[in-house]
Amino acid sequence: MMRRLLLAAAFVLAAAPAFAVNPDEVLADPALEARARTISAELRCMVCQNQSIDDSNAELAKDLRLLVRERITDGDSDEQVMSYIVSRYGEFVLLRPRFEAKTLMLWGAPLVLFVVGGISLLVFARRRTGKPTGSTLTAEEQAKLDDLLKS
Repeated sequence: MMRRLLLAAAFVLAAAPAFAVNPDEVLADPALEARARTISAELRCMVCQNQSIDDSNAELAKDLRLLVRERITDGDSDEQVMSYIVSRYGEFVLLRPRFEAKTLMLWGAPLVLFVVGGISLLVFARRRTGKPTGSTLTAEEQAKLDDLLKS
């Protein structure tokens, strides 16, 4: 019995993101709804920040989903809708920021850090080669070693 209950709970929780878009938000035209879903999947929920507005149950996400659908029904293109949302909320609202001069640091920083890290590892490895790793033997230790090697 407990196993069935856990299985049922797992199915309900797995489908939770599907419940984010309420039935009253869905557009009657399937083509427009598909466009709205595509755009919503690319916009970040400003409350959750790790979810798209399509997956989020936050009130702000709902407002953004309604705004997207409103702009689409008014005849805006997908790019116009995205530009409108970005103009109001900034680049942070995009789950995948655009590649522009102002986002160059965002896109280039991982590459720069990777190269700097690789160069640092090479320099560190080269400095370590050839250096003695331990201290020199005392005269007594050297004599014991010599005796052991002779036998």
